[in-house]
Amino acid sequence: MKIKATMDKIPGSMMLFPLLIGATLNTLFPETPTFFGSFTGALWTGAMPILAVFFFCMGSTLSFRATPYILKKGGALLITKVGIAAIVGIIATQFIGNDMILGGLSVLAIVAAMNDTNGGMYMALMGQFGKPEDAGAYSIMSLESGPFLTMVTLGAAGLAGFPWQAMVGAILPLVLGMILGNLDKDLRDFLAKAPPVLIPFFAFGLGCGLDFTKVAASGLTGILLGVFVVVVSGAALFLVDRLTGGNGIAGLSAATTAGNAAGVPAAVAAANPAYAAVAGNATIMVATSVIVTAILCPIVVSWYANRLQKKEKPLLKQQEATL
Repeated sequence: MKIKATMDKIPGSMMLFPLLIGATLNTLFPETPTFFGSFTGALWTGAMPILAVFFFCMGSTLSFRATPYILKKGGALLITKVGIAAIVGIIATQFIGNDMILGGLSVLAIVAAMNDTNGGMYMALMGQFGKPEDAGAYSIMSLESGPFLTMVTLGAAGLAGFPWQAMVGAILPLVLGMILGNLDKDLRDFLAKAPPVLIPFFAFGLGCGLDFTKVAASGLTGILLGVFVVVVSGAALFLVDRLTGGNGIAGLSAATTAGNAAGVPAAVAAANPAYAAVAGNATIMVATSVIVTAILCPIVVSWYANRLQKKEKPLLKQQEATL
């Protein structure tokens, strides 16, 4: 049976399917973790430790070394991505606050969906349509990963503060992994293999904290959230990419939601219980946004790249004619 090969054809499947399986089991058999206990119960309720390992191992892949262009491009896209999420979060706070509106939309869901770029999607699109130096910009952009910047954004939005210990604790695994990965290349290569394997396990644990009877109305809103991420963040990132010497492809390619962003609402709720009531809905909405942006973003990038190519052909012919 080619289970993985089939799953790989669906964007974000390694996160989506385990999440849905966990949510289904929790909806139908909510007493399972206490009934079995032991390792079964730990897997059912253990998303946070797995996420901690995930961020540590992912941190090991981040390099301190970067060329000036990569620093400029990656830094500009990083600041824009986080900045636009903060602006939208602050505006949304005026209407939603710490609550949810119809369909399960919350500021936590909006910020978590907008803050983190799908690195695999970005690199794949850069490999097909972009430049190598723009692909290298993700080494800077990957600092978005984890709940830290989402906590900062929510704090800036005035929703709730976080103790400094929680803020440091949110980024510490990533930083420690980054230090080790830069000290020892062999250790980086060893730890870099873990993040893709851990995704279905923390996704299952996150799913086990969801109840379909409570989040059934979030599906359509999650789809709209994904479209919103591509359109709003895509427009801002496109403009900044052009202003920093790019052709816009890198900016459009960053207008996605990362798979690991689905773990951010639970991490935020663990740091501040004020978000516990909305974390479940936010998780499934962010997961939906992951899928929507993974489908929509490549379509937009492909269309724009083809448009650029058609514009460049007449210019090339003119240059050849003058030679």
